[in-house]
Amino acid sequence: MAESQRPPIEVALVAVPETAGSTLYGMVDVLLAAGNIWQTLVRTEETARLFNVRILSLTGDPFACGNGVPVRPDFSVRDSYAPEIVILPDLWLGPDEHMKGRYPDLIDWICQQHTNGAFIYSACSGSIMLASTGLLDGCDATSHWGYQDLFRKSFPNVRFDPAPNLAFADPSGRIVTAGGTTSWHDLAIHIISRHCNPGEALRIAKVYLLKWHGEGQLPYQTLLRNNVHADSVVKACEQALRQCFRESNAIQQTVEQAKIPERTLKRRFKVATGSTLIEYLQNLRIEEAKHQLESSGSSVEKICYEVGYEDVSFFRRLFKRRTGMNPSRYRRMFQPVLKASNLARKEIGQ
Repeated sequence: MAESQRPPIEVALVAVPETAGSTLYGMVDVLLAAGNIWQTLVRTEETARLFNVRILSLTGDPFACGNGVPVRPDFSVRDSYAPEIVILPDLWLGPDEHMKGRYPDLIDWICQQHTNGAFIYSACSGSIMLASTGLLDGCDATSHWGYQDLFRKSFPNVRFDPAPNLAFADPSGRIVTAGGTTSWHDLAIHIISRHCNPGEALRIAKVYLLKWHGEGQLPYQTLLRNNVHADSVVKACEQALRQCFRESNAIQQTVEQAKIPERTLKRRFKVATGSTLIEYLQNLRIEEAKHQLESSGSSVEKICYEVGYEDVSFFRRLFKRRTGMNPSRYRRMFQPVLKASNLARKEIGQ
C-alpha cells in the first residue's frame, strides 16, 4: 500500500502535571507535520497525514503541566484506546526524585500497552516514569545525564548509560529511551524513520532544523556533581581534591589528610560519591581543561600541563574517553557558543 494511502499511525503522548510542555507540544507538532509540511513548502508532492497524535492523561480532564502550560487531553487511561506508539515526554523532576508510587493507574496502562504490542518511547526524564513500570529492568537505557545517580540508587536493575542520544532496551527496538532535553529531536527523527521512512525523517529534520546528536551526551554533561551524602570524611576529601587537583601527588595528599586507612577511604569514597578517588581527580582535571578550551586560546599541550598531566597523549585519550571527542573538536564545538554570548552582551551594553 502506498504511504499516502495508509491509515495514520495512532500515537499517544502521555501527559501528567510534571510533564514539560515544550517536549509535549514539540512532539505533537513535528509528528503531525510528517508527510505534509515539506510537501506543502516545496509544492512537489501529495500531502498525507502519517500520524494521529493524541494526548493521554490519567483522568482526561484539562490541567496545567510544567511552567503552567495548559493541557487538554484527548483520552484518559479509562478510555478504550490502544495506540501503536506510546511516548513519555520529559518531566520536571529534581535529580533525586523518582516516580515510584505516583500514578499507579497510568503505570499499569503503559504496561498494558506494551503487552498489547505498542512501541514505547521516552524522552529525557520520561525514562524515569518508564523505569517505574519495570519494563527497563535488565535493559539498556538512557536519560538526561543529570539523572544517572538517581538511576544508580533507585533503579539498580536498569543498565543506565548517560552517553548515548538513544538507547535501545531490546533488539526489536520496541522500547527506546532518549537522552537529554532536546534529544526528543533525535527521538522524533527515529520514530518517523522507523514507522514511515528515512526520507521523510530527513525532510522533517530540514524543515524544523532538528539536529541529530550523533556525538551523544558526553560533551554536554558536567563531570562534577554534588552527590548528597552524610560522610564527613569523604566531604573533606572532596574539598581537598578540589584545591590540590593540579598537583602530581593530589591523591597522596588527600589520603594523608583523611587520617583513616587508604583502603577504607577508597571504599567509603566510592559508596558516597559513586566515583573512585582517581576518577574524581580525573573529572576535576578534565572539567578544568574543558573550561580552558571553551574560554582561552591556550594550546592543548599547555592546558594538559596546567591541569596536572605531563603526558599529552594520555591527556588526549582521557579527555576523549570522558567527553566523547578530542580536545580540538571540543573547542570547535563550544568556544563559538561562549563567543556569541559575549558578543551579544557587548551589543546590548552589559
